[in-house]
Amino acid sequence: MGSGLVFGEIVQQIVNGLALGSIYALIALGYTMVYGIIRLINFAHGEIFMLGAYYGFFLITKFRVPFYFALPLAMALASLTGMTIERLVYKPLRRAPRIAALITAIGMSLFLQNLGLKLFEARPRPYPRVIRTVVWDVGGVIISNTQLIMLGTAIGLMLLLSYIVYRTKVGKAMRAVSFDKDAARLMGIDVDSIISVTFALGSALAAAGGILVGFYYNRIAPTMGVMYGLKAFVSAVVGGIGIVPGAMLGGMIMGVAEVFVIAWVSSMLKDAIAFAILIVILLVKPAGLLGRAVREKV
Repeated sequence: MGSGLVFGEIVQQIVNGLALGSIYALIALGYTMVYGIIRLINFAHGEIFMLGAYYGFFLITKFRVPFYFALPLAMALASLTGMTIERLVYKPLRRAPRIAALITAIGMSLFLQNLGLKLFEARPRPYPRVIRTVVWDVGGVIISNTQLIMLGTAIGLMLLLSYIVYRTKVGKAMRAVSFDKDAARLMGIDVDSIISVTFALGSALAAAGGILVGFYYNRIAPTMGVMYGLKAFVSAVVGGIGIVPGAMLGGMIMGVAEVFVIAWVSSMLKDAIAFAILIVILLVKPAGLLGRAVREKV
């Protein structure tokens, strides 16, 4: 294989990896935001991703809602779901030991997964084709309009989240609560409302990721949140959990690494590579690529 062909193949895999990594990044943002605010690893977040995909599916197929309206509607429904779970399940455990909240999150994940199997049936469903796929050959690199829409939507949502977090009063309040809840409360910030907003934003991004996966891969299933959720969690840890840019970076690294392994090593190792990267990063930089090690009082 000539050097030109090898270079073209590398660029092709990077394009494919960024498209996949944008999905991991969207889901990872939910993990990292919730952890940054209340120090909870919300393992049910992968199931919110799954529910978002099904919300979009039913809006498009049953209610004939166009894709570009179904996307924000499904994100809104997922936000309501995330806020409801936070209020009913996690809020009563706010002052409980962390292990209690963690086990509850695992239980919530299993509950939603089994509820999905009961309501939506175990068989995968074909996602409706909402747009005709157009493919371009750019110097030997194949790029499709679905890849561009997926990548563009994900990047647009990440930029919007960055604007909210770093440029708005709500974002400033979120950062204050993340830094010190008691001090934020003394400053007049409604901490409970900010936590709900955090769950709403994270759930909306996860739902967008679920719809984009259905849109791109044309297939959804009630168990789809398990592996996507795990890899997104790994992405958040690799980037530095609790740090918004870290989740984006971790997601992109995970997506690119996965498609390179599929293309040049073995598709059987596509899931293993995520955990191999996690182990290596934690050995070299335990707080993640963008994280800083801090001492905790015990």
